[in-house]
Amino acid sequence: MATPKHTTSLGCPVHSPSTSMTAGMPGPIVLQDVHLLDKLGHFDRERIPDRVVHTKGAGAHGFFEVTDDVSAVTDAKFLNRVGKRTPVFVRFSNMVSEKGSSETVRDLRGFAIKFYTEEGIWDMSGSNSPVFFIRDPLKYPDLIHTQRRHPQTNLHDPDAYWDFLSLVPESLHQVAMLYSDRGIPDGYCHMNGYSGHTYKFVNGKGEDRFVKFHFKTNQGIKNLTDEKAASLAGVDPDYATRDLFARIAKADFPSWNVYIQIMEPEQAAAYQWNVFDVTKVWPHKDFPLQPVGRLVLNRNPENHFAEVEQAAFSPANLVPGIDVSWDKLLQGRLFACTDAARYRLGANFTQIPVNAPFATRVHNSQRDGRMAINGNGGSAQAYYRPVEESLAGADLAARDAVADTPERGVGAAAESTVAAISAPKVDHQIVMRHRVLPSDDDFVQPGEFWRTVLGADERSRLVSRLAGSLARTKRPIRTRVLGVIRRADAEWAAALEQRLLTPRI
Repeated sequence: MATPKHTTSLGCPVHSPSTSMTAGMPGPIVLQDVHLLDKLGHFDRERIPDRVVHTKGAGAHGFFEVTDDVSAVTDAKFLNRVGKRTPVFVRFSNMVSEKGSSETVRDLRGFAIKFYTEEGIWDMSGSNSPVFFIRDPLKYPDLIHTQRRHPQTNLHDPDAYWDFLSLVPESLHQVAMLYSDRGIPDGYCHMNGYSGHTYKFVNGKGEDRFVKFHFKTNQGIKNLTDEKAASLAGVDPDYATRDLFARIAKADFPSWNVYIQIMEPEQAAAYQWNVFDVTKVWPHKDFPLQPVGRLVLNRNPENHFAEVEQAAFSPANLVPGIDVSWDKLLQGRLFACTDAARYRLGANFTQIPVNAPFATRVHNSQRDGRMAINGNGGSAQAYYRPVEESLAGADLAARDAVADTPERGVGAAAESTVAAISAPKVDHQIVMRHRVLPSDDDFVQPGEFWRTVLGADERSRLVSRLAGSLARTKRPIRTRVLGVIRRADAEWAAALEQRLLTPRI
């Protein structure tokens, strides 16, 4: 096969692509060398803004297949038949690590899935943890800033990190998991994925239920020890990306079984804590896992930048039958994630192939903007004509009545939920900043995690890791962290305090 002729970005042939045009053999480069201008001009602009979080990642294509009938609880078409397959793109990532960092650091891992359904894109943008550090999106920028480099020294600042966490007690559950043995997954294929957030399923009758998603790895859970992680960081910082790509290249396709937990609105109203709080799990004994399908990754990207780097995920990308809940952090991400994509990739980021809803046809009045490459709506008018609705008559009204279901209020008792089934009226007395103070609820699950989930050796290693990180912080911060942990379990706090007092050899 002949080597293709080198061209400019506009397809014009370049006869000497590695030599600049000069005025004579030793002479200066001339401005009329349009190939040089074309090449340098593009080179100066070939970087796009990094993601604020989840900067470094890897991805792959695959499919989701329905294995169990859930059509009674959701009207989502991609879930309406056992055996049905939906194309997906999955991106794994480190949460706060920098782009050049190792993939074996102790950090949360992103687990984001783009479902290309016949009703548009649904994004499940979760992580490898069932909980998170905070429940209020107003704290999110501060949480991330604590893990950025110090503005003066440009070094990581453990004081900032632990100072913030010690003042936000609901973070303890996630902190305990992160510093446990599960804190460094052995690549992306040996970890589970979770929605973390609570979503809402709506069926064809307009009935709603709350759900959480779980993706259980079929490769088995494996985690790295601190020593192995440190060794890999030095010799193979791209360990997780390499492992994912190699598995798929040799047809050893990684897969996950997919489950949901389901909660009735009446159960949500009467449960012992706020079920929309992302810092807490739903106990499996109360809400058992119910199988839904399986996720399989079977195709590597052809180009990392075009597919992995330009992929944009947001929980605001929803399809009929799946809706958001009153999860505060989820509500904040509806704006933040989509806004970040517009900033990084432009207003027309949904026209980039990896983000385009290719399984359905886009029909709206969005026009123009940078990089409008899909025909820009052709000759169709660039506005929505509501008169068409009035001309459509009762059929359209009946359709909309099912498509837009009223919210059910979740109050102190189930009766208030049932009574609020009709669309609630806005009470301006309650639309305000409701400060949620730390309560005993924030310490129940971390304490149970310490006492019942971790074995004796795992508890010892958790204490050792916490002590290693806290040892670099100021004494008042260490004291405050101990106070937070003591509310979860006195033995845990005592073990950590003893370790902090023990001189390091």
